[in-house]
Amino acid sequence: MNMMFLQELFNNITQRDALLRRRQSVASAVDHTHLVKACQALLESDGEASSIALASRALAVYRRLSQDEKLRFFKRLAEDFAAEPEHIDSAYAAYRDARDNRTLQQLFEACEPLRQELFRRLNFASDGTYELVNMRKDLLALLRDQPELAPIDDDFAHLFGSWFNRGFLMLKRIDWNTPASILEKIIRYEAVHEIQDWDDLRRRLDARDRRCFAFFHPAIGDEPLIFVEVALHKGLPSRIQPILSGSEGGIEDPEDADSAAFFGISNCQTGLRGISFGNFLIKQVVQELSQELPQLKYFVTLSPVPGFAQWLNEQRQNDHWPTSVRDTLAELDTPGWHQDKQRQERLKATLQPLAAHYLIDEKNRHGLPLNPVARFHLGNGAKLQRINWLGDTSDKGIKQAAGLMVNYLYVLDDIERNHENYTAKGTIACSSDVRDLAKRSRKLAKGEPAK
Repeated sequence: MNMMFLQELFNNITQRDALLRRRQSVASAVDHTHLVKACQALLESDGEASSIALASRALAVYRRLSQDEKLRFFKRLAEDFAAEPEHIDSAYAAYRDARDNRTLQQLFEACEPLRQELFRRLNFASDGTYELVNMRKDLLALLRDQPELAPIDDDFAHLFGSWFNRGFLMLKRIDWNTPASILEKIIRYEAVHEIQDWDDLRRRLDARDRRCFAFFHPAIGDEPLIFVEVALHKGLPSRIQPILSGSEGGIEDPEDADSAAFFGISNCQTGLRGISFGNFLIKQVVQELSQELPQLKYFVTLSPVPGFAQWLNEQRQNDHWPTSVRDTLAELDTPGWHQDKQRQERLKATLQPLAAHYLIDEKNRHGLPLNPVARFHLGNGAKLQRINWLGDTSDKGIKQAAGLMVNYLYVLDDIERNHENYTAKGTIACSSDVRDLAKRSRKLAKGEPAK
């Protein structure tokens, strides 16, 4: 049997059904009960062609729901599409008596919520995977005020962890010849250093000292999952403005570079939050660049420190730090402080040691570094190499991190060992310079000079 013919037939059925539903939508309103009925019909279907059409119909209804109706639908998912307690009890009783693989499998099946099978079937639809990613995006926006919906998010995360595993991801280089539809998304999704316009994008992609790579997934077409921007550099970069403007620090010939600096990593799909791509991306890009430019010695980030300025503000009310430290921190309230040389020097002597303390010693409730960027790179096996004074003097950089930026260094021979020490013991790999700064922070806490 010609499988291509069957696939085209199924697609035509889906497209005709979707067109019919769009025409009907003009004349009829829907609420969450219509979607629940559509989902029940999908679960009862036992034919592939009918399942594709029913999945497309259900997702079309979902797209038309208001935010309030989507909330009601998610609540029905939590209540009506959960696992059946009676089935779990029965399956467990059978397993307890037999303790064999057959009854164990039956117990697994009984424990699985019905909505997981629903999500699998919704995925039959054309663009079903992307529709489900956007559905989870809607769910994530509700979780803060509706924590009872968390089990649904667990189901999404469980399925997406399989659907988006490393084996399905495709690495592609993004350059000025990439289709405009993708370039537009790169502009829109850039989350670290905003891309101002097409000229700005061209500076980042078309220069010989720049590289950009993205992960794609075959089920969602030209929608990037995550991308990283790279600047080829001589030495470790310490400031982001020259990189963004291309005004200095660049190189004419990529062969002259000894460093590849990752200066922007942007996750593109909110609905895939928590699904790990970045660690795979960086490691594969390191491999790609090593093959293209074998003379490269250093693979390093130039990373922001989001949340540091907020933490500093909290320390001004913290008696742990002496009055002299808190008085110095108060100078951050002075507009344009980073343009005043004397004020710069006073703040530098205090802020860099505090930044080392913040990145190494301040932990969240899970015992991990408080800073999310530090968690990401240290968890990947990187080394906290350098804290850069006034590395980002943009309004955003001053506001979120008092202008500081950080270099995390990826040493190929050390990545696995650093990762294992971090995950097993909580050990943070860092340079001697950063450790010295951390020691100076302890002196500051005692009221001693930090120098």
